[in-house]
Amino acid sequence: MALRSRFWALSVCRNPEFGFAALSTSSKAAVKPEVDPVDNEAVAPEFTNRNPRNLELLAVARKERGWGTVWPSREFWHRLRVIRTQHHIEAFVEHLNGRIVVSASTREWAIKKHLYRTTNVVACESIGRVLAERCLRAGINFVVCQPTPWEAASDSIKQLQSAMTEGGVVLQEPRRIYQ
Repeated sequence: MALRSRFWALSVCRNPEFGFAALSTSSKAAVKPEVDPVDNEAVAPEFTNRNPRNLELLAVARKERGWGTVWPSREFWHRLRVIRTQHHIEAFVEHLNGRIVVSASTREWAIKKHLYRTTNVVACESIGRVLAERCLRAGINFVVCQPTPWEAASDSIKQLQSAMTEGGVVLQEPRRIYQ
């Protein structure tokens, strides 16, 4: 029998006229393990954090500063980057170690099929909405956005940023807590 309870052993007879019928039942008393309450309250002397992003979420993790003359600044945990080409727009969130965590692009068919053009302001707004949703699903609530001065003046980048903030992503990281 596929489903068998831990405490009841039940034999079942299948009869097409009556459905299921119980043949016999038996019960066993549950055995409780003996646990010393003092051992139960003991705390391990060493703790290993298996979540590498935990310190980032607590705003305690170290941020790379880099050289003071380097632009864009390297002081971030997650950074929003937007790449615009003649035919497509790609936005992604980059981690401090250089890996791409979340991305959205007009090259993706699921996004592309809803757009008239893949390079206009509406496309940037759609990419912002999709990226914000993917960031929240990945657990990223704060992202640093450092556009160049000519990108900051662009209407499409402004729409992308506003769509991300409307989606629930804050475009500024919290200050690091020093201890």
